[in-house]
Amino acid sequence: MAETEQPQIYLITPPEIDLSGFPDRLAAVLDAQDVACVRLALATRDEDRLARAADACRDVTHARDVALVIDSHIMLVERLGLDGVHLTDGARSVRKARKELGADAIIGAFCGTSRHEGISAGESGADYISFGPVGASALGDGSMAELELFDWWSHMIELPVVAEGALDARLIADLAPVTDFFGIGDEIWTAEDPAAALAALIAAMG
Repeated sequence: MAETEQPQIYLITPPEIDLSGFPDRLAAVLDAQDVACVRLALATRDEDRLARAADACRDVTHARDVALVIDSHIMLVERLGLDGVHLTDGARSVRKARKELGADAIIGAFCGTSRHEGISAGESGADYISFGPVGASALGDGSMAELELFDWWSHMIELPVVAEGALDARLIADLAPVTDFFGIGDEIWTAEDPAAALAALIAAMG
């Protein structure tokens, strides 16, 4: 990736969304900023709730020509008319997802802080790799994906990479030259005006 290219925004929904208000908040953000993809990342495993959330978000994203992927649930992608799946178990399910969903589906893999897992996922057919958290977080075992990992990846591997997890303006400024996407979720949804919060983070890219 050329050093001058600015990373794209990859939005991640909150783990719980209120369908009476969230679609409008999402629409406002997509109308205000250029977003490459949205990930439906709900905590629930209730198929009906996932389907209703997917329908509401899909109406918003597809009207704006933005791809919508879902966390983990490979079998719901085609049924719900989504663009692909974001796998949270590194390289393990990538081949299966590709076989189920075909060549055109977007398949991404979250690989934590593991360079090896990222390479394996890419070889198995992932379209992008996600590393994180990049900031201090109580999630997982507390390990962080360091700048050095993204720097190495950007020089050695052509597959697009997403930086996500506990981002702030300083991290965004540091990572902007070495990542293709920023995965942004809680960083903006907890704000009163998510679109303004996202604009501030984008401004930090320099």
